Amino acid sequence: MALRFKPRWYYTLLVLAVIPLFIALGFWQWHRGDYRSAQWAAFAQADVPAVETSAATLDRLPRFTRVRVSGEFDAMRQVLLDNISHEGAPGYEVLSLLRLADGSHLMVDRGWVPFTGFRDRPPDISLTAGGMQTIAGRLSTLPVAGIAAGRLPPPQRGDWPRVTSFPLHEELQHMWGERLLVPVLLLDADSGPGYLRDWRPPGISPDRNYSYAVQWWSFALLAAAMYVGFNLKKVK
Repeated sequence: MALRFKPRWYYTLLVLAVIPLFIALGFWQWHRGDYRSAQWAAFAQADVPAVETSAATLDRLPRFTRVRVSGEFDAMRQVLLDNISHEGAPGYEVLSLLRLADGSHLMVDRGWVPFTGFRDRPPDISLTAGGMQTIAGRLSTLPVAGIAAGRLPPPQRGDWPRVTSFPLHEELQHMWGERLLVPVLLLDADSGPGYLRDWRPPGISPDRNYSYAVQWWSFALLAAAMYVGFNLKKVK
C-alpha cells in the first residue's frame, strides 16, 4: 500500500491564505524587535554626561539625549499624568513646566507618585524652590496609552494640579496657553525637585517580539505540514 498526495481544492485555498499571512506577521514582529532593540540601545547609550543646551537646539536633539537646561519652574500650574503604574502600584507622573530664557516652555517629568486612594485628594506635589534652576535629564516623549489604558484629555478649566491620562502635545499646549517644546525632560534622580525617577527603556523587551516572530513562522511550517498530512491518501 502506498501514499499518494491528492490535495483538495479547499485545503489548498486555505493554505495559500494563511501561510503568507503567518510569514508576514513573523517578519512584522521581527522588524518590531529590531526597532525596540534600537530604542533600548539608544536608552543605554544615554548614560553619558549631560550636554548644555537651550531652546534653540532641544527640538533637534535625538530622543534619550542627556541634557542640562536652566529655567524657572511654574509652581502653580502642574499636571498629574494618570494611569501610570510602578511595580504594579497605581499612581501618577508629575508634569511641570520649566520656563526657559527665550520664553518657551519645556515639559519636565519630575517622577512618579503613588495614588492616594481618593480621586478628589491629589498628592501634594507643591514646588517650593523658586527662581532659576539648572536641571539635567533625558529627552523623551509623552507617555503613550497601551491597549488597556484609556485617554483622558486635560481639562481646560479647574483647579491645579489637573489630572489627565495620556494627553497629546497639542492638548497640553492649549491647556497651558504656552508654546511648548516637543521633547519631555525625564528628570535625573539626583537633579532638581522630583519624586521616584526609575526611568526604563520604552515598551516591552525586544526578545518578546523576536519570540513572537518565531511563533508565527512555526505556525506557517505547521500549516504546511498539516496540509501535506491531510492530503495524503492510501492507494493500493
